[in-house]
Amino acid sequence: MEIVLQNNLILVRTDFNTLNQQWMIEFLNHHAKSMLFLPKSVLIFRNDTLKEVREEFIKALSHHHAKTHDFNHEFFLRSLLKFGNYPIKIELDKLNSPEIVKVNLYAYDKDTILISLDKPNSWVMTYFRSQLNVYMEKGTDQSMVLDVSTYKAKSRFERAMGKKHILHYDIQYTYDHRFLSTLYSDFSSYSFGDLVKDNQKDKNLKYYTILEIPIGASRDVIRQSYKKLVKIYHPDKIMAEEPYMVDYYTKKFQLLQEAYQTLRIVS
Repeated sequence: MEIVLQNNLILVRTDFNTLNQQWMIEFLNHHAKSMLFLPKSVLIFRNDTLKEVREEFIKALSHHHAKTHDFNHEFFLRSLLKFGNYPIKIELDKLNSPEIVKVNLYAYDKDTILISLDKPNSWVMTYFRSQLNVYMEKGTDQSMVLDVSTYKAKSRFERAMGKKHILHYDIQYTYDHRFLSTLYSDFSSYSFGDLVKDNQKDKNLKYYTILEIPIGASRDVIRQSYKKLVKIYHPDKIMAEEPYMVDYYTKKFQLLQEAYQTLRIVS
C-alpha cells in the first residue's frame, strides 16, 4: 500500500485485498452518492454529513498502512487528518486479471426493474447505487429494485448500464427477450407500431432516452432537448479535464448528434 498526500487529494494505491477489507467497503457504501468511478479507481468526495464516518475510515486506513509497513501510525494519522476534507482517490497499484460479473436485468412491468447479481459484489453494487440510488425502492448486497416510471429515470438507467468495467471487474448484462417489450410497453400506441419486433424501431427507442425525451415527442421538443444537451456535453467545454473525461464527453456529443439526426427524420 502507498498513501500520497497531494495538494488537492489523498491518493491511496493498494491491492484488491485491501479494497475488500470490511472497513473499506463500509466507507464506500456510506459514500455511494459522493463517488466517481474512474478507470481502475474511484474518487470519493467530501460529504459534510458523514464527517465522523470519514474520520473513522482515515484512522482505519492509517492503522492498516502502519501495520503493513511496520511503523507507528500516530504521527502519520495526524497528517492524514489534516487532509480530511480533501477528496480521496483509491486505485489499484497493479493490474489484476479481469473477473467477469454477470448482472441480470428483469422488468416486472414498465415502471419497475430488478437488477441482480449471481453472487454478492460490493464494488459493483456500490457503482449502481452511486448512479441509481435516487430511483432505488429497495436493495441488498446482491440486488436492487428501481422505479423507472419517468423518462428521466429510464435514461439514467440506460447510462448506468453503459458501464462495462469497474476496477478489475468486467460486467456482462443479461436479460430475456421480453425485457424491452415490458419496459416500453406503454409506447406501442405510437405511430412506430410494434417497437419490440422491429429492431430498427428498438434502436430509435434508445435515441429518445439519449435525448431524455418521451417517445413520440414532437420535432420542437426534440430540437429543444438536443440544443440543451449539446451545450452541456460539447467537448470544447472540458478540454482542461483529464483525457477520459474528454473521451466521455466526445462520445456523448456524438450520440446526441446521431439521435437528433435520426429522430428529426422519423418524427
